[in-house]
This record gives sequence, C-alpha cells and structure tokens, in this order.
Amino acid sequence: MSNDFLGIGWNFPVALDGGGQIKLAREEESIRQSIWMILDTSPGERVMRPDFGCGLHDLIFGVNNAGTANAIAVAVREALGTWEPRIDVLDVFATPDTANDGLLLIEISYQVRTTNSRFNLVYPFYLN
Repeated sequence: MSNDFLGIGWNFPVALDGGGQIKLAREEESIRQSIWMILDTSPGERVMRPDFGCGLHDLIFGVNNAGTANAIAVAVREALGTWEPRIDVLDVFATPDTANDGLLLIEISYQVRTTNSRFNLVYPFYLN
C-alpha cells in the first residue's frame, strides 16, 4: 500500500538521484524532513513567508537550565502545531547531553494523523 497521500517533495538537502533527476522525499521521510526544516528555520528568515519557522534560534545563547529547556520545548510544540498539519505532537523534551555541556537534545514524539504511526526525532540544539 502506498502512502503517497502523506506527501512527496524535494529531498533536503537538494540532490540528484541516479538518473539525474531531483531526489524526492516520500511519505514519512517527507514529514521528518519537514519537521527538521521547521526547526532549522527562524521566523523572518523566509522572505515570502516571514512567520514560518521556530523561535529556537532566539534561545541560542540561553543558559543550559530547566527554564531554557522548557522554553525550547514550548517553541517546538507551537511551531510544529502551526506548520506541520500531518502530525500530532505527543511529547517534546529538551534534555542536556551529558557528553557535551552546550548541547540540548530535543526529543520529539509524534504521530502521523492519517496512519496513526508513531515516530521519534532527536534534534541537536547547541546553546553556544
């Protein structure tokens, strides 16, 4: 069974496939790449859609503490709720990486609405 209804779009980073055509991201991979793109984009960065993105980069010089982790989790939850209608965000946690003092690992659990499939994504966020 094909899940093409979940979406097909250009793969990021943009690359060519073996036949010289633009490589495409399909289905759940399209959603995963969309989430990553939302988190990587700061509001105001896109000229034609200035409100697109997540406010993570406003917190880049924050102190590595519970307050910053909570602000990050809220920003991620709000951005994904606004910009990725194919999913329901189940949980978002930002936890310090014990091996790297300036790194928070943002753990996102989400469910694809049309298939009820659950996925996890870990996004590394560097505070300095």
